[in-house]
Amino acid sequence: MGHQALGGDRLQALAEDLRERRSRRSRMQFSSRTAKLIDSGVPKMAQKLVEEAAEVAIDAVRGERQAVIEEAADLMFNLTVLLTELEISPCEVWDEMDRRQKLYGIAEKLPKDR
Repeated sequence: MGHQALGGDRLQALAEDLRERRSRRSRMQFSSRTAKLIDSGVPKMAQKLVEEAAEVAIDAVRGERQAVIEEAADLMFNLTVLLTELEISPCEVWDEMDRRQKLYGIAEKLPKDR
């Protein structure tokens, strides 16, 4: 399964857009919320990521399917913002997932004793 099949093309496009806009320092092209998040730095980005993950989990427990979809989109957006800030491409994450799939299969996590 390629990166595009996993939505990697959309995340990569978002990351490239974020990098391009940041390199030009053209904050006016960002929504005020995105610009504020980027300007806030890694600790705030990480906090926002945790908040979104919690919202996904809470909505899942409540059985609120549409809310899970919406919060998952927010989670992926915030993860991409953080990765971009750390100069990590979404493709690097997909490559790691591919590596793990070859070692353990697609439906397995890494063993705890690695």
